[in-house]
Amino acid sequence: MFHYDPVLYSRILTEVTLAFHIIFATIGVGVPVMIALAEWTGIRKNDRYYTLLARRWARGFVITVAIGVVTGTAIGLQLSLLWPSFMEIAGQAIALPLFMETFAFFVEAIFLGIYLYTWDRFKPKRHLMLLIPVAIGSSASAFFITTVNAFMNTPQGFTLENGKITNVDPIAAMFNPATPTKVSHVLASAYMTCAFILAAIAAFSLLRRKGDRLYAKKALKLTLTAGLVFALATAAIGDLSGKFLAAYQPEKLAAAEWHFETQTKAPLVFGGILTEDKEIKYGLKIPYALSILAGGTPGFEVKGLDQIPDELEPPLYVHYFFDGMVTVGMFTIVIAALYLWLSRSKRASKPAPRWLLRVIVACGPLSMLGIWLGWFYAEVGRQPWILRGYMKVAEAATTSAHVDTMLLLFCLLYLVLGLTAIKVLSKLFKNNDVADELIAFGVFEKRGPLE
Repeated sequence: MFHYDPVLYSRILTEVTLAFHIIFATIGVGVPVMIALAEWTGIRKNDRYYTLLARRWARGFVITVAIGVVTGTAIGLQLSLLWPSFMEIAGQAIALPLFMETFAFFVEAIFLGIYLYTWDRFKPKRHLMLLIPVAIGSSASAFFITTVNAFMNTPQGFTLENGKITNVDPIAAMFNPATPTKVSHVLASAYMTCAFILAAIAAFSLLRRKGDRLYAKKALKLTLTAGLVFALATAAIGDLSGKFLAAYQPEKLAAAEWHFETQTKAPLVFGGILTEDKEIKYGLKIPYALSILAGGTPGFEVKGLDQIPDELEPPLYVHYFFDGMVTVGMFTIVIAALYLWLSRSKRASKPAPRWLLRVIVACGPLSMLGIWLGWFYAEVGRQPWILRGYMKVAEAATTSAHVDTMLLLFCLLYLVLGLTAIKVLSKLFKNNDVADELIAFGVFEKRGPLE
């Protein structure tokens, strides 16, 4: 007989919403930075190709912002409807960044409108300055929202007595121990992902052999250069995140690495299959690597799951999320470095190998997959807590009997939004061919000053 579980349905609906929203949230954070890089490069090199890149990227960005607003509103609604007990506490302790995120979005939206309207009305350098508040506003939105998630992992800035919250310090709650690594990792990975998504579009254009090849090659070189820098930054921050987990959430790190016994010189486990007896088969064990990741030295003692009560142990399948995230990051670094090396070597005068272009196209969705895996690991790895040390997921969920209906309705909404976004974006760029815009932009006639 079917058993209705509001906690399960609340978790599924929240996961679906976050998985859909994170696509547009990531694009919303990273694309303004890429637009700024393209326009700045066009001004610095006096090259209209890069200026047209910025112009076309900005058009598509507006569509994704609109979808992101809808899905972001859905998240805010669901927090109150699905997790009322959590919001009763978090709504008081962490209200400041939720409030500030609204102002950050207002700044982004206002200056984005001015930026789009003044393409042919302001001088290039002045026009570029208008994009700075857009990029700052989008990154600030990510900063404020991520501090809320960081608070869920290392809550502080309040006292909970008999179910009532007192002594609230919103600044302490906002700048909790998880904030530095969480925020920096989210921002760097968003910039990296958007760079590879735009690189995938450029590589796809080269594979189709349509449009202006020089335009696509310039786009590919710019995006992969930025992608490599941001991917390396993400990897470096990931190392710091490992040290944070060892200090503040050792159970999450231990679950990710199938580290069952507390020990020094702990190996890092990559891949493998876990048996019912908790034996690891077919996994690659890298000697000392986990101790180095957690503490910086092979002699660092890494806390194992043997010191974690069974009822507080995170699901062990988060190991695959962690491995997948790391694999995607390392793969994109190798591919970007390979392409840039070939473009500077003796093969620079020859077209890039078609197999490499195909792999670069794959790096776009792969990098977004890496974002999903990272968030799945972050959220599932915190289980069973919604507010670590204070409130479990089962205690925070609604008891409503209609969450399954909400799940169906929101899934239909996301389906419509997704199809609409694809349709509008495809028509937007299909009806504005690159070659036609290059002629209209004066690239083929004269490469004069950008005015």
